[in-house]
Amino acid sequence: MRIGQPARVTLDAFPGRRFEARVAYRYPTLNATTRSTSVRLELDNREGLLQPGMFAQVELDTGGSTPRTTVPVRIGDVARVELVPAERRGVAELNGEGEVASGIVMARFGQNALDVFANVKAKIAEIAPGLPAGAEIVPVYDRSTLIEHAIANLKWTLLEESLIVALVCIVFLLHVRSALVAIVTLPLGILVAFIAQPEAVFEWRPGLTVDASIAEMDAALKFPGLANSWTMPIKARIDMLSTGIRTPVGVKVFGKDLETLENVARRVEAAVRKVPGSSSAYAERVAGGYYVDVVPRRDQLARYGLTTDMMQDVIATALGGETVTTTVEGLERYGVSVRYPRALRDDPQRLGSEVRVPTANGSIPLGQLADVRITRGAPSIRTENALLAAYVYVDTRETDIGAFVRRAQQAVADEVEFPPGYYATWSGQFENMERAKERLKVVVPLTLALIFVLLYLNFRRLTETLIVMLSVSFSLVGGVWLMWALGYQMSVAVAVGFIALAGVAAETGVIMLIYRDHAWQDTRERCIAEGREATLADLYEAIMDGAAERVRPKMMAVVAIMAGLLPILWSSGIGSEVMSRIAAPMVGGMVSSTVLTLVVIPALYALAKQAELRRRRGSSAVVQPA
Repeated sequence: MRIGQPARVTLDAFPGRRFEARVAYRYPTLNATTRSTSVRLELDNREGLLQPGMFAQVELDTGGSTPRTTVPVRIGDVARVELVPAERRGVAELNGEGEVASGIVMARFGQNALDVFANVKAKIAEIAPGLPAGAEIVPVYDRSTLIEHAIANLKWTLLEESLIVALVCIVFLLHVRSALVAIVTLPLGILVAFIAQPEAVFEWRPGLTVDASIAEMDAALKFPGLANSWTMPIKARIDMLSTGIRTPVGVKVFGKDLETLENVARRVEAAVRKVPGSSSAYAERVAGGYYVDVVPRRDQLARYGLTTDMMQDVIATALGGETVTTTVEGLERYGVSVRYPRALRDDPQRLGSEVRVPTANGSIPLGQLADVRITRGAPSIRTENALLAAYVYVDTRETDIGAFVRRAQQAVADEVEFPPGYYATWSGQFENMERAKERLKVVVPLTLALIFVLLYLNFRRLTETLIVMLSVSFSLVGGVWLMWALGYQMSVAVAVGFIALAGVAAETGVIMLIYRDHAWQDTRERCIAEGREATLADLYEAIMDGAAERVRPKMMAVVAIMAGLLPILWSSGIGSEVMSRIAAPMVGGMVSSTVLTLVVIPALYALAKQAELRRRRGSSAVVQPA
């Protein structure tokens, strides 16, 4: 088949009529399935009989039966045939010992992780004997170890708490069966609050801390133009999925022009890097890529009877290559690709002169049909909220992310001037913290409001309700003091501890008031039976009797709670970071709550009841006995 070869076209719409045509263009690609190619025909249609969509039969004129000598042409005669690897999409390396092939096992949603790990290990052991000599499968990250150690830590902590609570119950109640009830119910409550966090401290060398390990890795791993960010694998995946940021803090810069966006992001990077507590800051280079642009000259394409698609097919085959067939080697299959040698496509000038485009009058250089040049562009383009975006990744070792972000925001506000239409938002862990803070702004007042309503429904009086609510606020003071002493920052886990503390404090305050009310009611009934009115001395005696009845139960509850939570507060295993922050507000709050319940509440109750006595007696003075 050649350019200019005659052809005859017939159509069912015009039976008996034949249209003369010739091959004007032959497409350079071959269909690997049908082993056929496509051509474009030119024919005379001055009468306008032929319309798009008509079905035609084409017969190519082979020149009759003139004898010809056929010479086979092999691929090796016109091209270089070589075995090359598939296109690389990344590099995996292990422990500095060289490149490896890596893989990741993904568990289906809802599956038991330990079962999945066990099945994977069993399959690896099954296929290990069939691996090539010297090849082995080495697990580099096994989350089952984390899960197993977290469960072991939980079991030991539960055992400690059960024994301590049982001992407290036996000492205060002198009743073994009551202790057994606590042992059975305690694990169920702890399991709800338990959350595991990855920190394989047990595998580190003695004396190595997180900060020291990061400092060593930072010193050993440095790449020009890149900044290191160190985080936990599971946490990094969660942060990436929820916010798109892989570092603790991220800045998203929005705008309309990529080059302006990159300049603003770099200024943000420079400002944040100087903030105390910043480990690293790196702004994405959104306009730093280089591309080879082939811009067609449409007048030249029309001159040679070509379309843009025809030229693009040649460019795609010459530069990117095209898989034309598949070779079968036993059970293995390899694609056979055709493209220009590297020497003919390694710079724009060679592309313009060496890549040939077939036309009806022979092939011509690509440079005659298009402008080939190198231009700058975006390596990747991010869009959010219908605007272009550039990310600035910020790493910090600060425990108080909120305080660090506030300092960074102030630095950006002082040093970076945003053009009109450009702005920045803060993301990463800070974004999660802000969302949690917004939820807590609703949850905490709602919890306090529910406690207030339940107390009022129980007492039917505002005075007693406010006294118990005071005990709740006073108990929070102890939790805050212990948080400060331990150096803990406010977090979701801490908020959960304070919410639990509020419930316990309200419960103990209600019990103390109920017993004092009962004691005061009994005293008033006794005074009425004696034919006299109750005095302040009777009130103080009733308060003392009511308090004495609840001292041992109150102390037992406080000791049981604190003794049960101290092992969690002191633990250092996997999951202890979250559990200790839930326990700290409870331990500190129970101390201040005890002082309030045994000292402050009786005084407030006495003042309230004394005012009630005075109202009953009218304007007469209440004389306090000596």
